[in-house]
Amino acid sequence: MKTREIILILIAAAFGGVAIVTWSGEEEANARAAKISKEATEARLKSVADINALNDKAAKEAAAAKKAATQADAALAQTKADAARASAQTTADLAKAKEDAGKAAVKAIELEKARNEAANRVNELTAELARLRDGSELKEAIAKQKKAEADLEAASAALREANAKTAAAITRIAELEEENRRLREQAKGAGNVSPNYRAL
Repeated sequence: MKTREIILILIAAAFGGVAIVTWSGEEEANARAAKISKEATEARLKSVADINALNDKAAKEAAAAKKAATQADAALAQTKADAARASAQTTADLAKAKEDAGKAAVKAIELEKARNEAANRVNELTAELARLRDGSELKEAIAKQKKAEADLEAASAALREANAKTAAAITRIAELEEENRRLREQAKGAGNVSPNYRAL
């Protein structure tokens, strides 16, 4: 019950009391006045209780809102910290992948050189075989040629492996660069406190 309604009830009670004294006897008027006074007192007590209940409810809602805001701030800080750690880790992984790719490229060059040297040696031995007359020298030359061919095959296999590692490292670099870009964009978006914001 609102304060204005209580005041109106009291005013009505006052006018009612005057009317009762005018229209009825003094005893009846006192009884009516007592009844109206009791009703007014009950209405006032009920109004005070309602106001206290509303104040308690408002205080609880304010505390809950403050708690939710504190939790949201903590979650935002945690998200920013996680994004920073992930970005740092991705940067480190990217640097390591680039270093590995550089090493693989150097190794591929070395293996390519070894393969070329083995191919040249095979050519030399093939030419020497054409000049050989003695059978023992021919067998020795054939053995050398087989060894050179085996060395050539081993160098070719190592080169293929190095090329595969280089390709894998290049692919990993591209993935890490994309992940690093995404994390930077996510970290930029972490400052948005809009209730409609959704992190990627």
